[in-house]
Amino acid sequence: MTQFAIVILAAGKGTRLNTRRPKMLHEVGGKALLRHVVDAARQIVQPNDIYVIVGHQAEEVKKAAVGVGVNFIPQTEQRGTGHAIQQAQPAVAGYEHFLTLSGDAPLIRPETIARLRDFHLAQRAAMSVLTACPPDPQGYGRVLRKKDAPSEVDCIVEQRALTQEQERIREINAGIYAFASRILFAHIGELQANNAQGELYLTDMAAILRRAGERVAALEAEDAAEVLGANTIAEMMELDAALRLRTARRLMQKGVTVFRPETTVIDAEVEVGPDTVIEPFVQLLGQTRIGENCRIRSFSVLEDTVLGDGTLVRNGCNLEGSEIGRGAAIGPYTHLRAGSVIGDGAHLGNFVEVKNTRLGNNSKANHLAYLGDAEIGSAVNVGAGVITCNYDGYTKSRTTIGDGAFVGSDATLIAPVHLGQGSYIGAGSCITEDVPQDALAVERSAQVVKEGWALKRRIRKSREA
Repeated sequence: MTQFAIVILAAGKGTRLNTRRPKMLHEVGGKALLRHVVDAARQIVQPNDIYVIVGHQAEEVKKAAVGVGVNFIPQTEQRGTGHAIQQAQPAVAGYEHFLTLSGDAPLIRPETIARLRDFHLAQRAAMSVLTACPPDPQGYGRVLRKKDAPSEVDCIVEQRALTQEQERIREINAGIYAFASRILFAHIGELQANNAQGELYLTDMAAILRRAGERVAALEAEDAAEVLGANTIAEMMELDAALRLRTARRLMQKGVTVFRPETTVIDAEVEVGPDTVIEPFVQLLGQTRIGENCRIRSFSVLEDTVLGDGTLVRNGCNLEGSEIGRGAAIGPYTHLRAGSVIGDGAHLGNFVEVKNTRLGNNSKANHLAYLGDAEIGSAVNVGAGVITCNYDGYTKSRTTIGDGAFVGSDATLIAPVHLGQGSYIGAGSCITEDVPQDALAVERSAQVVKEGWALKRRIRKSREA
């Protein structure tokens, strides 16, 4: 394969967004705009063949691709897309060809990038332009093809320069190009900033190369939506909806049922096994991984969470940074905080909060419990209202509970404390010392009953009134 590089333009300010955050860091579909484009490019070339041009808040923008292995090229003074490629010339001139992508076009698919690359090589073109025919081409430059050679470009005309007849042309310039490096850099110095913005536009290379007798080809994208960018928050949310619908469809193609996908929020990198059912108004975020034959009921939010096969998540759960085994039942209204590991067949119910705790296979905490910084064995029953007191105001300590233990309702376990295997804790107890295996621990004051006390009190109160 001919040596090929990819250059991603990501130096712009995005002033029309009216936010302080760099445009490339705005998220759609669960990832920054730039990261979507980088990830698509990584499926075509190696990371070290990807060059990201950064300018506005460059150090912040780099964070969107941190750890990926791509290269960064500074464009300290932003003077247009042509100027950006001039900054990239020392880095990419050694490649026979390179392709440019826009960092704010997150819907671009690897298949489209590969298709443009292959078309460019097959056409032996100096420049290849990716085009599209959106329903409304208003605001975009139009591509005029040669009448005697329809695969070639005659010129690209910007929106403000269109004649009345040219405005009827629906084919737009998508701002994504492939170039033969040697030919481009032989002519890129001919770009002129003769426009209102005083910038050098890469678009103008089409006319420059045509005048030089070079071949400029055009390829229409199969889906116009994937080449569109966003200049406002409203447009960005339209891209977000499109990305999430694409993700839902990808999952459904793999055997996942997604009811009312337009109501779900599913990030791009979420994976779900077949025969799992996702009900309306569910959010699956980050690196969440869900096994086969699970069911996620409405209004639950899962972030960076792993679910084993056959697990049920009932309504209104909030699960973050946790791992849940096979055949478990969670919720409704359970909150799993980071570091929680829930075993196979375990049950966690109404308003149970778990933090940094390991709950063993087939253990249960079905009602109104707080389990923090605990190691709980298998087949343990945790009653309603049980709490582990893991923080003394200075340090956090752990509670350990052996297999088969029974913790009665409203028990308070003061960490650090250990409950032995098969032990039994009486309801309402405050446990401050370790409990041996198979022992009963009860800590409560003796019950006092005073016959007739309540009647006497009511009589006294009535007389006082």
